[in-house]
Amino acid sequence: MKPIFTSLLILLFSYSYAQQTQYIDIKKGTVNITIDPDAETVSGEVIYTFKVIETTDTLVVDALNMEIKSLSLNDKELAYSNTGSQLIINKTLKPRENNSLKIAYKASPKKALYFVAEDNDDQKQIWTQGQGKYTSNWLPSFDDMNEKVEFDLSITTNSLYKVMANGKLIDKKVNNNTTSTWKFDMQHPMSSYLVALAIGDYNVKEEVAKSGIPLQQYYSPEDEKYVTSTYKHSKRIFDYLEEEIGVPFPWQNYKQVPVKDFLYAGMENTSLTIFSDSYLVDSIGFVDRNYINVNAHELAHQWFGNLVTEESSTHHWLQEGFATYYALLAEREIFGEDYFYEQLYSSAKQLEVLNDNGGESLLNPKASSLTFYQRGAWAVFALRKKIGDRAFEKSVKKYLKDYAYKNANTHDFINIAAAKSQIKLEDFVEKWLVNTEFPLEEAEQLLLENETSKTLLAIDAMSKEEVVTYAQNNSKIFTSEEQSAIATHILKRLIPTSEAEKTIFLAALQSEVLKTRQTVALYMNPIPEEFKTDFEKLLSDGSYLTIEKALMKLWVSFPFVKDRAQFLDQTKGITGFRDKNVETLWLTLALITENYHQNDKKEYYDTLVSYTDPTQHYEVRQHAFQYLYQIKGFDEAALKSLIQACKHPVWQFSKFSRQLLEELLTDKDYRIVLEGIVNDLPSEEKVFLEQKLKDN
Repeated sequence: MKPIFTSLLILLFSYSYAQQTQYIDIKKGTVNITIDPDAETVSGEVIYTFKVIETTDTLVVDALNMEIKSLSLNDKELAYSNTGSQLIINKTLKPRENNSLKIAYKASPKKALYFVAEDNDDQKQIWTQGQGKYTSNWLPSFDDMNEKVEFDLSITTNSLYKVMANGKLIDKKVNNNTTSTWKFDMQHPMSSYLVALAIGDYNVKEEVAKSGIPLQQYYSPEDEKYVTSTYKHSKRIFDYLEEEIGVPFPWQNYKQVPVKDFLYAGMENTSLTIFSDSYLVDSIGFVDRNYINVNAHELAHQWFGNLVTEESSTHHWLQEGFATYYALLAEREIFGEDYFYEQLYSSAKQLEVLNDNGGESLLNPKASSLTFYQRGAWAVFALRKKIGDRAFEKSVKKYLKDYAYKNANTHDFINIAAAKSQIKLEDFVEKWLVNTEFPLEEAEQLLLENETSKTLLAIDAMSKEEVVTYAQNNSKIFTSEEQSAIATHILKRLIPTSEAEKTIFLAALQSEVLKTRQTVALYMNPIPEEFKTDFEKLLSDGSYLTIEKALMKLWVSFPFVKDRAQFLDQTKGITGFRDKNVETLWLTLALITENYHQNDKKEYYDTLVSYTDPTQHYEVRQHAFQYLYQIKGFDEAALKSLIQACKHPVWQFSKFSRQLLEELLTDKDYRIVLEGIVNDLPSEEKVFLEQKLKDN
């Protein structure tokens, strides 16, 4: 079948530079490294076995800021240049099967390999994040995702720690009283950005998939209470996706490891998903912040991204769109059809807003995550609807099998879908992939196939008065768990000022459905006096998010000291999520509530300040910083922690901290204190603060 793309699309898919992969094929990387948690260094060697396909005079290896101890080609020392980001070997290489490049090195990575202090500061977690920052920060490797290599890792580190890495653990040897070596075997190639390791004090829960794949779910010993809720449905998700995708899991085993201060929600390293320990939850936390979606999304990437990898970021939707779509299917398996369509409705509304700002083509290599993930998932969903389940399933299987352990582009997948369905897809490609505007009308037509999303669209078209009438005529919505999304949609449109609206909110507040009650906590503002008694019941509800919002709103709405003391007494001792959302709010309110536990206020303040410390989780620190700012409670210790946070690797947190610091610099009292602590700071932080003082 002839390609279906126009010349414009072909241009989008072409490369403007010659790739090393045209001349050299790296087959295997044998890695032997030692990681020193105290010095925060990695050292050792990597041996690359490669084939020269076509005569070339250059071999390039990416290596950022590394000290190269030695470099040899086929056992002969070789001259090379080190640019600081690449090792360039200028030597004529003629076609030959078995070549060996050996690099001995040492590095102190600033990115991609992170050493994170635990809360007790005695031990560390060490983990990698290659995507976006690149593995070449800690391992001489290849930033080009088209270069796929079979990596076998041997990792030596402190014997107190457990080591997890890509592939199957084939040997563990205790070298002496202080170090041990862990050896991992991979059987198939992968892009360098997927090479990963995690080191720390971990236990493991083990299961076996229906297909026989070992499933290992790691956790820190102190987090054992979170294991059941966090990894809930993990085996079910694995079995479902393996069956739904129709291609066997492509790796030897599958491991999941939560780490502190991770840069993203999760990362789909080959056979080793590393995810944020923010998703470790108990049974209450599961209601609002569970790991299900991230779990399924990263697992789907083991096929879409790891088995078959995009040729370039132009085709990023082939990874993120498919992973998002299959994660939604897994959630549908667990939470039902209505949930699935509710999520599609929500993402369509987000994309509608993006349309208002000009939109983004799905083939724009610099598009936002919203486009790659949500619009990408919509494109997959719409394609399946267009060509039918059978043709879609056949297309996915052929795509994954034809390009297994290789790279592919949009052209490749669409041509397979067109061939399997015998349907011309030019218009589909133009509308769903190429155009900057998300096809909202077509999306809404697909949403009309489900009653829940159909109702949500209908409510969107109603006036406020019509919404009130609809709610009055359909009061059972507020007693049905299946219709909680509709109840939420109605309440978001109303304000409890008129008697009719108050009646609707009261019905929701008194509902047996937790999510419906939660919506009242989120959106009722102000709280009418007659709602006080019922609203107080939310302080003991089965949701940390509900408790947090209810406590804040009750404290603001009812300022009598007796009332505020009652609210605080009722919520004392509740921590909330791992970010301590309830506890940090409670401490703040306890500090500023008149005459409340006067003898304990110093303890409350010291605890809140301690939560700014660098050994704490960054989300805990952010809450503490925010509340200290609101009550003008920063002391020297908290300010020093804030300066340190401005350099934190999690960009959202460092951005928040920098913005907060600039705000504090406008306060003359804080500025005087900041000027006074400059010389007490470590050198890098000292230079940073001096510049900030100069600029502001």
